[in-house]
Amino acid sequence: MITFDPAALSERQAVLDAQMEAPGFWDDQRAAARLSAERSRVQRKLDTYQRLADEASELDNMLELAAEDADWKDELSATLARLNGEVALLQEEALFTGEYDAGPAVVTVHAGAGGTDSQDWAEILLRMYLRWAERRGFKTEMVEATPGEEAGLKSATFTLTGENAYGIMQAEKGVHRLVRLSPFDSAHRRHTSFAQVEIAPLVEDDVPLEIDESDLRIDTYRAQGAGGQHVNKTDSAVRITHLPTGIVVQCQNERSQLQNKAQAMRILKSRLIEREHELREAALAKERGEAQDISFGSQIRSYVLHPYTMVNDHRTNLKIGNAQGVLDGDLDELIHAYLLEAASRRTS
Repeated sequence: MITFDPAALSERQAVLDAQMEAPGFWDDQRAAARLSAERSRVQRKLDTYQRLADEASELDNMLELAAEDADWKDELSATLARLNGEVALLQEEALFTGEYDAGPAVVTVHAGAGGTDSQDWAEILLRMYLRWAERRGFKTEMVEATPGEEAGLKSATFTLTGENAYGIMQAEKGVHRLVRLSPFDSAHRRHTSFAQVEIAPLVEDDVPLEIDESDLRIDTYRAQGAGGQHVNKTDSAVRITHLPTGIVVQCQNERSQLQNKAQAMRILKSRLIEREHELREAALAKERGEAQDISFGSQIRSYVLHPYTMVNDHRTNLKIGNAQGVLDGDLDELIHAYLLEAASRRTS
């Protein structure tokens, strides 16, 4: 099992300090910025570990006080709950070792089989992720949102910025299944809907990845928005199709067509890098990161709202009865369970 290792972090900090003190460190501004950012992350982790260790050392005193005073029992319970949550987040830190894990992510939600119900489901998922991101203190920025014919969204893309954003969001990659009484069915029958979540690392503009212009089809269109709820309307939206892979990216939130094209190209590079990663991973473990059909039998997680309420992650078998809480953004338990499961598979 992968654990948080403060000794290894301290050794890494010493190595980084030596590199940053070396002559000519700032000659390569890009490399220097990466090392400086890593140095800041290492220091923050060590500071958090030390603070939690100090607080844990006070628990014995609180336990003695709680044995004599009911008010201290409540204080002790609240402190334990908070520390457990922070330790779980600190444990996550040890799980991210990939090249892009610590950086930002591009998150795309596609409606799948199920018509209007699935388009509505895609919008519900988008809302869930935006609320979760706000709780975690992550920054989100909408790139595009394509509305459905009657309701919901055909697709939506946003960027997620925060520490380990890409590594964390790997837990959400795949097909999500919803079972509920359909609000779009006049008979109010139970319907099953699907939506697919795609995750890619948000790479820098100058990432060394060559794309042949002849492999691209670039279309411009007027963005419809989603009732103004997610993105601003614009007359300069851009859609880029990478013909060899069939990957399609869109951007409609920038002020000009030129800016939308530049952002769309950046996201295309991100998606192509993710595709290369998937192909490499597929050779080692097919169940990790492969694209799936948006239909029955391929889901990573089910959200059942009728005839009972339950969220069931099929990879970890974690079940949560408070489905509405999950849909309101309470995802950390599901994400943490998957990250631990994935890490244990890699090390077994």
